[in-house]
Amino acid sequence: MSSRLTRLLAPRNIAVIGGREAAHSIRQSQRLGFDGRIHVVNPNRSELEGIRCVASVADLPEVPDAAFVAVPREATIKAVEELARIGAGGAVCYASGFAEVQGDGPAQQQALADAAGEMPVIGPNCYGTLNYIDGVALWPDVQGGRRAERGVAIVTQSGNLAINLTLQSSALDIAHLITVGNQAVVDVTECIEALVEDPRVTAIGLIIEGIADIPRFAQAAENALRKGMPLAAIKLGRTEDGAKAAMTHSGTLAGQDRLYDALFQRYGIHRSDGLPDLMEALKALSILGPLEGGRIATMSCSGGEAVMAADAVRDLNLTLPALTPEHAAEVRETLSEFVHVANPLDYHTFIWGDVDAMHGTYSAMMRGGFDVTALIFDHPREGLDEYGEWAAAEAAFIKAAEVTGAKAAVISNLYESQPEDAARALIACGIAPLRGIQNGLKAIEACAHAGDRARTVGTLPPTPKPSTSPYSPETLDEWAAKSMLATYGLKVPDNRAVSICDAPTAARDLGFPVVLKALGSSLSHKTELGAVALGLSSCEAVQLAAERMRPLSDRCLIETMVTEAVAELIVGVDWDPQFGLYLVLGAGGVLVELLEDTAVLMLPTDRTEIETALASLKVSKLLDGWRGRPKGDFAAAVDAVLAIARFSEDHRDRLAELDVNPLMILPEGCGAIVADALIRMQPDNR
Repeated sequence: MSSRLTRLLAPRNIAVIGGREAAHSIRQSQRLGFDGRIHVVNPNRSELEGIRCVASVADLPEVPDAAFVAVPREATIKAVEELARIGAGGAVCYASGFAEVQGDGPAQQQALADAAGEMPVIGPNCYGTLNYIDGVALWPDVQGGRRAERGVAIVTQSGNLAINLTLQSSALDIAHLITVGNQAVVDVTECIEALVEDPRVTAIGLIIEGIADIPRFAQAAENALRKGMPLAAIKLGRTEDGAKAAMTHSGTLAGQDRLYDALFQRYGIHRSDGLPDLMEALKALSILGPLEGGRIATMSCSGGEAVMAADAVRDLNLTLPALTPEHAAEVRETLSEFVHVANPLDYHTFIWGDVDAMHGTYSAMMRGGFDVTALIFDHPREGLDEYGEWAAAEAAFIKAAEVTGAKAAVISNLYESQPEDAARALIACGIAPLRGIQNGLKAIEACAHAGDRARTVGTLPPTPKPSTSPYSPETLDEWAAKSMLATYGLKVPDNRAVSICDAPTAARDLGFPVVLKALGSSLSHKTELGAVALGLSSCEAVQLAAERMRPLSDRCLIETMVTEAVAELIVGVDWDPQFGLYLVLGAGGVLVELLEDTAVLMLPTDRTEIETALASLKVSKLLDGWRGRPKGDFAAAVDAVLAIARFSEDHRDRLAELDVNPLMILPEGCGAIVADALIRMQPDNR
C-alpha cells in the first residue's frame, strides 16, 4: 500500500482517545494480536485496559500512525486538530451529530474537515476500521473476524452491516473492513485508490449509498481494472423509498440507480443484490479471479440440480456449452450406459462412493476447456455414518481439479450445507466454495464480467467529465433541432419550415405523401396536442390539417413521409447532478413509456458500448429480421446514436435535454432517419 492512507490503515502504533469505546478498541486489537504500541488519551482516568493514560494528544510519547477518536462531537474536532498539528498518520472518528443531522450538523462536519487539514480522517459517524492482516482494530464494539495473511477489503457506509460482516462464516478471508460514515475527508474512492496498491488485497467490496465525485470514482475503478483488482458492490437506495432513506441516513445523494448500473457495467464492477450475493462474488473473485469467458459446466448426481443450474444460467451472462462428440465419448466411458451425457451433467449415483470412478468422471468433464467446472454438492450434517461417501466425492473432485489444472467450484444448494471448515479446505486447494446455486453462478458470472472488462480496458471510453446543469435552457423548435443534428451527419426527412398558408405549396414541392407538424418551441408532445398529421396525400388534405393546427402555431413543418421503417428507436440525452450527461437508448414511438425497453449509457461512450446496448434491447429482434421481416440497418442505427452522443459531448456545457423519438431504422443498407427531435439548451452567448 502506497498512499496517504498507508499509516492509517496499516499502523505500527495507535492512539485511542476516549473511554468505553476506546477500551473496546484496545481489547479487540489485543485479541487480534496487534504487536505494535498502543497509547491512550483520557484526562479523567489513570489507566485504561491496563495501559497508562495521558491527559492530551500533546502528551503522547510518540506521534501515532493512527488514532481512534471516540469522544463527543466538539471534543472530536479538537482532538483531530491536535493530531493534525503533531503530524499523526490519520484518525478514525466515531462521533455522530455531523452532516447526517440537520441544524448545525453540516457546519460541524466542515469544521472537522478544516481541523484535519492534510491529515486523512475516516468518518465521522462511522464504526471504524479493522485490519485483519496486521491485527489492528480501530473499532468501538465486538467483532467476530479472524487474522488473515491476505483477503478481500470491504468498504461500507453502514456500521451495523460491517459488524454483521465480521460475523460471517462463509470462509471469506477479510483483509480490511473500513466504515467510511459521512466521508468528511476520506471517501470511498480514496479507499479504493489505497487498497488497490496493497498486494495482500485480493478483491474489493463496496456497500455504498452514493458517490459524490463520479469522474474520480470512475478513474479509480479503471485503475483497479488495469491492475487486475476485481470490484463488487452493493448500491443501496435502488428504490425511491431507499433513496430517501439514504438521504436521511448519511446526507449522501443516492443518485439515479440505472446510472450506477451503467457505471458498474463499464468498469467490470459486479453489482450485488445483497450481502449473501456480495460474499459469494468476493469469494469467487478472490479465488477464481477474472475469467477468460463465461463457458461453464456443472455436475451433480441429481436431475433436479441439473435443471436448477440450467434455469439459473438462463438469466445470467453465462453459457452451458454442449459437449463435443469426442468429449462426450470420453465422459461416457466413465459412466453407466444408462446415463445421458450432457452439460449440465447428471451422473446419477452408479459411481457414488467410488473415489476412483468419480475422479474419472470429474476429470473427463474438466478436460472440456470450460472456464469453470462446478460440482453441485451439499455436505451432510456431522455424525452421519454414511458421511464417508460424501467425503469420497469431495476428495475425487479435489484430485480431478489438481490433475487437470481446471478452475473449479463447489456449489451447495443450501447455505447451511457448506460448513466453514469444509469451505476453507476447498479454498486451500484452490477451489471456490460457493453457497446457493443462484448466488454461486452469479459469483462465477462476476468473474467472467471482470475478465471481459480486463481484456478490453485499453478500449474503454474516456472517463466521464463533470458538468453543470445549464442555466435557463431554451427549447428549440423541431426544425432548428433537426438542423443542428444534421450538421453531425444525422439524416432527417426532406422538409420545409413555412407559414400555415404556405403549407400546401411546400407539400406539393416536396412530393406526396407528407407529414405536417405545428412548429413551436412549446410543442414537445405533438401527438397528444393534435399537432401532427401523417400520410397526407394531397394539397387539400394538407390545407385542412394546417387549418386545424392554426390555433397551436402560425408556422408548420412539412416533411416527406418515411414509410419503410423496420423499427423505431428513442435516443435521449439528459442531465444528472452526479453523472452529468447520460444517454438512454430504447424502443421508440408512442409506446416508449409502456414498453420500457431501454438501456442507459454514460457519456462519453463509444461504438462498442452502443452496439452492446442496442443488441440487449427487445426491439433489436426487429433489426435481426423478426419472423421473416426485412432486417434493419443495425450499423446505421449505431452510427446515428454515436452521432447524437458526439453532438451531446460537444455541447455538454449548454445541453440540458435531447430527445430523438422516433429514430426510424430503415431496411439493411438504407440508413436511419430522425423523424422527430427535441433539444433544450442554453443559448450560445459567445
